[in-house]
Amino acid sequence: QTSMKNMERELVCPVCKEMYKQPLALPCAHNVCHVCASEVLLQHGYLCCDPTSEPSSPAATPATRSPRLGRRAVPKPDRLDRLLKSGFGTYPGRKRGTVHPQTVSFPCPACQRDVDLGERGLGSLFRNLTLERVVERYRQTINISAAIMCQFCKPPQLEATKGCTECKSSFCNECFKLYHPWGTQKAQHEPTPPTLTFRPKGLMCPEHKEEVTHYCKTCQRLVCQLCRVRRTHTSHKITPVLSAYQALREKLSKSLAYILSSQDTVQTQIAELEETVKHTEV
Repeated sequence: QTSMKNMERELVCPVCKEMYKQPLALPCAHNVCHVCASEVLLQHGYLCCDPTSEPSSPAATPATRSPRLGRRAVPKPDRLDRLLKSGFGTYPGRKRGTVHPQTVSFPCPACQRDVDLGERGLGSLFRNLTLERVVERYRQTINISAAIMCQFCKPPQLEATKGCTECKSSFCNECFKLYHPWGTQKAQHEPTPPTLTFRPKGLMCPEHKEEVTHYCKTCQRLVCQLCRVRRTHTSHKITPVLSAYQALREKLSKSLAYILSSQDTVQTQIAELEETVKHTEV
């Protein structure tokens, strides 16, 4: 168990502190998630390409691409010229407002050194497919070693195959059918993979199918981690969902307090109007 924990530390991104997703190999031999690298460059004032585009790899074929990411349309040459003349590069890691290409410096979070990525920025990095496969196999090993049993089976218990977020329980196939009978409200519950820790079902981004984590004040909409680093939100004011929720809740509470404090005045005015109506009718 100790060796597995030590191995897990080696598979964690130094930026997001989670297991690598589409890791990029930096020139200093360290790795970082593709989305995390885009976020770091954005924080240092560089324009990054759409993080949903796959990073370079020796085997960048449709078979190795992520199934939820489609191909990006190739821009027309005349549009590229207009973009370059306007000072917005089409490659990841170009400084805002610059016309001439410049060297992109990436602060590595692991060795704390500024790594030279050249003029193409993240476009010059390769996707670490070996590390990506190791992470995937490690996830599978953890799932196999920690088998989750059905919480409703009579002894001997069977291994759970489905989970239910609404019921906060894991079931085998037969118990899931038994506790979610057809024609009842529970039949509408969506089965999820079995787990021992059920998190409340969060709001999902309709575009990227990721859980929303931030709120864009400019667009007045919830955004996920991938939406946040896209060019469309580059200069927008984006805050965490919790901060936006607290700010809106405070604003609503003040509005309600004002309404309640004015309630007596409004009732008095209504009573006076009713008296005026009666007097007028007489």
